[in-house]
Amino acid sequence: MLTVLEAITLSTDYLEKKGVESARMNAELLLAEILHCKRLELYLAFDRPVTEDEKIKYREFISRRGKFEPLQYIIGNVEFYGYPFEVNPSVLIPRPETEILVEKIIENHNNNSRLRILDIGTGSGNIPVVLAKELSEPVIISVDISENALKLAAQNASKNNVTHSIVFIQSDILKNDLKDYGNFDIIVSNPPYVNISDYKNLQKEILIHEPMEALTDSKDGFTYYNRIIELSDSLLKNGGSIYFENAEGQAQNIMEIMNNHKFKEIGTIKDYQEIDRIVFGRKI
Repeated sequence: MLTVLEAITLSTDYLEKKGVESARMNAELLLAEILHCKRLELYLAFDRPVTEDEKIKYREFISRRGKFEPLQYIIGNVEFYGYPFEVNPSVLIPRPETEILVEKIIENHNNNSRLRILDIGTGSGNIPVVLAKELSEPVIISVDISENALKLAAQNASKNNVTHSIVFIQSDILKNDLKDYGNFDIIVSNPPYVNISDYKNLQKEILIHEPMEALTDSKDGFTYYNRIIELSDSLLKNGGSIYFENAEGQAQNIMEIMNNHKFKEIGTIKDYQEIDRIVFGRKI
């Protein structure tokens, strides 16, 4: 009978040979998911036998991870800003860098109530759900071109009990102007910003499994920034704020576009790698 420790050791060796980074941690997290326990609890159960059903499931998980399927897709969930979110291949996996974006909005607006917020490119719904949880009675319109992404985002809103605060809308902002939805205090977006020339150099997990249309505009990476800032002329209230997540090296260009559209108080926030990851400003 295979024990927990033996299962982890064999799986770690397999993943290392496949070239998966942090192989031991991946092996432990996948087994912990199957055994319905925390990763650290495995260390108190090294001698516990793994049942045949558990072994079959674990073998499937390890095989999928060996093909560079992201761990979060295999498990089906991820934590973002302390809240649980379901994820699948129709959406990007929420990144820690995006927590910086959300945190800045909360920091700047936590004294306001009934804010009207437009979230463009909702994906899993991580941004609007957290804002709905952390701000006082916001009214949030969340837009995405993907029907499957919107279904998942709605599930995550329900999972976190904020369906009353968010309206999910399927729309292509490159074709539609969203004027039917009124004016907003805040526009926030983590759009497809990867330059197409950089796309092929992404990690295997991202390149093979995450949705291309959520990562790149298939051009220079600025298509959606230009369009959203253009839309803000009619959609953003005077004094309203705009917040973007962006790639390394994009911040200065985005700031120049915003400046040309009469934004003031324009600034950036660095991420954990000292990259200017967030750009923000006010319409005055």
